Amino acid sequence: MGQVETDEIYIGLDQSGAHWVFPVQAKGGTDTLSVVQIEQDFALCAARFPSLICRPIAAQFMKEDVIALFSFGVQEGQVVVLSERHYRLVAPDEVTPEDLNLYRSLVVATPRS
Repeated sequence: MGQVETDEIYIGLDQSGAHWVFPVQAKGGTDTLSVVQIEQDFALCAARFPSLICRPIAAQFMKEDVIALFSFGVQEGQVVVLSERHYRLVAPDEVTPEDLNLYRSLVVATPRS
């Protein structure tokens, strides 16, 4: 495959004991995400971490302090976007304790398996 450039790699363990590997691509300015890079991340995981579940992640920095986060999977041999979320980045002093309490109350709890 040749050279693979991945910005970061994280290894994690979930509550059921499954081991995951998260290769991360980060893009900003005029750089854009490429499916080729995500395919390379899957190949990297298969070669270096064959027993771990691979979940590539990408961050695209957008205008006005917005970041889009994506996670990817493979369906029928094709890379697909599993999730896409957009967040506005703010300075810590822009978030009050009341805001944090409200956000916590809005989070939907997911049952543990």
